[in-house]
Amino acid sequence: MRSYHDSEWGRPVPDDSRLFEKLSLEGFMSGLSWLTILRKRENFRAAFHGFDASAIARFTSRDVARLMRDAGIVRNLAKIEATINNARRMPELIDEFGSFAAYVWRFEPKPRRRMVSRDELAAVGPAAEAVALSKDLRKRGWGFVGPTTVYSFMQAMGLVNDHMRGCAAGAEVERLRRSFVRPR
Repeated sequence: MRSYHDSEWGRPVPDDSRLFEKLSLEGFMSGLSWLTILRKRENFRAAFHGFDASAIARFTSRDVARLMRDAGIVRNLAKIEATINNARRMPELIDEFGSFAAYVWRFEPKPRRRMVSRDELAAVGPAAEAVALSKDLRKRGWGFVGPTTVYSFMQAMGLVNDHMRGCAAGAEVERLRRSFVRPR
């Protein structure tokens, strides 16, 4: 967990495949801990072809059966089917916005949130933008993208910096966010 926090969590991401992976993994985490998912992440990557949405979009019922037998991932039929469904819907967003990243980054909170204290973070909860992104994705037919899942995704992918004040990784993330070119 420390390595993930210090080198990944909160860093801004412009890459469609990484964004899709993280949103999918956040969906799989629903009701579980991130540590459970992090420990299985490499298995998920292998099982879901590196989270290549175009490859996942071609999954058939045989692939679903294969995934349901794979002890290396979370074997939840609804979450597996949602991931496949979401991959099939990716081209719609890419056609409309140019990339999945451009679509997602439209929901970055304005003004950008800065590092907060633990008490402030507990009081804030999911940003209104997370609720809006969740609603928009669900309207477009996506699954396992509730506001809490989406907010966790936004934190992990750098749309918000919810590192605690005084955290060295958070200060680095803030520098990265200032120089990050938002996808358009």
